[in-house]
Amino acid sequence: MLKLFRKAMIAAALPIAFGLPVSAAQGDTIRIALAETPSDELAAFFVALDRAKANGLDYEWTAFADEELAIQAVLSGQMDIGFGTPYSAMQRAKAPVRIIFQLSKLKFFPVTTKKYGSLEDLDGEPILLHSRGGGTDAIANVIEDKVGIQFGKRSYVPGSANRVVALVAGQADATIIDLSNKNKVMRQHEDKFNVLPMFDVEASDEALFANLDWIKANEADVQIFVDALLSVWQEMNADPTVVRRETDPDGPIGQLPPEILDSLDTFYAEAVAGGLYDANGGGRKAAMADLEWYSQAGQLEGDLSSLDMNDFWYMAPLDAAMN
Repeated sequence: MLKLFRKAMIAAALPIAFGLPVSAAQGDTIRIALAETPSDELAAFFVALDRAKANGLDYEWTAFADEELAIQAVLSGQMDIGFGTPYSAMQRAKAPVRIIFQLSKLKFFPVTTKKYGSLEDLDGEPILLHSRGGGTDAIANVIEDKVGIQFGKRSYVPGSANRVVALVAGQADATIIDLSNKNKVMRQHEDKFNVLPMFDVEASDEALFANLDWIKANEADVQIFVDALLSVWQEMNADPTVVRRETDPDGPIGQLPPEILDSLDTFYAEAVAGGLYDANGGGRKAAMADLEWYSQAGQLEGDLSSLDMNDFWYMAPLDAAMN
């Protein structure tokens, strides 16, 4: 397992030097900032990386402790491409950061112990979320706004699987977790937990983003990457077993425990059936859904009519991949 995490968590030891010029981030190797360590949720992404590598992309990845650090690393020029939905940071930052591909949608579910039966019951109650300013934080904000409640203390534990562990261990009574882990909890512990009724969300949970100047300076490599992502996302939506079949046994996903590898087909079948992945990488539909959602969530300033998708997305690589 040490090999698996050879790059994980080293970000905490790396200085975040804000204001570095974009040229400092350029080089022959694309540096990718993951917001978590490799898991079943990242298996499709690593299949896309393998395809991109076969087409000439040279890359290295670093798993940061949370989404905030990954975003900061891209803003600073320490990393080239990041994982997340950094809408608030994009609006505040002087650097022209843009999203180029929607990796997954915000298909998350409030799961609680049996003492709660509705979202209204969570008024004043503590909740466990993924990261400050991330997708689950946004969901909590919108729940408060739509339902008219106020959560108590918000605590943050990256990774839905880790929040499930806390829930099952009795360390939390309420959390928001992804589709796969929600299904797993209810299969194994239906007598102990409730899935609270929740409104549907089409906005992005994870997206791929980079500095626009860097994107344009590395156009060929970015196109290879987006082409690979689109090919995997389209094939995965048609046949979810492609992820398990193309997972490199010697790569970071291939080194995960056998029980996780054996469940990849189920994981991706449920995710595809649940609408987690847009086969076309999101594009303009996702951009508009994101602006509406993150504006309502309080992570974008201004109402929807004042926001321009081109200030947050750069469509050229995805448009080229689709043609």
